[in-house]
Amino acid sequence: QVQLIESGGGLVQAGGSLRLSCAASGRTLSTYAMGWFRQAPGKEREFVARIDWGGSRIRYVDSVKGRFTISSVYAKDTVYLQMNSLKFEDTAVYYCAASVRPGIATESVEYRYWGKGTQVTVSS
Repeated sequence: QVQLIESGGGLVQAGGSLRLSCAASGRTLSTYAMGWFRQAPGKEREFVARIDWGGSRIRYVDSVKGRFTISSVYAKDTVYLQMNSLKFEDTAVYYCAASVRPGIATESVEYRYWGKGTQVTVSS
């Protein structure tokens, strides 16, 4: 099993920044990659970004390109999501997830382990 704990969410004004962290523990060697997803009220869970533990094969959803940066520190079993130039539409619960598949996973069904989420609220 792998446990994931997110932190760093909060309330920020539009144009501001937040950095989310995801600390992994347990059988992390069984995982290939980490992803961030988000779910806004009344909407489906959406892929945001993904990264291999080695820091490669990074992908973003188009709506966050140029504003969000995903990074990983394998030695600390931690993944980060730096979010800049936040917009009202970025408001959501952000989830960290771990994939046990070697491919470039961008669908939620491809991730086995999930954190409980952290709320990000952007005021307009």
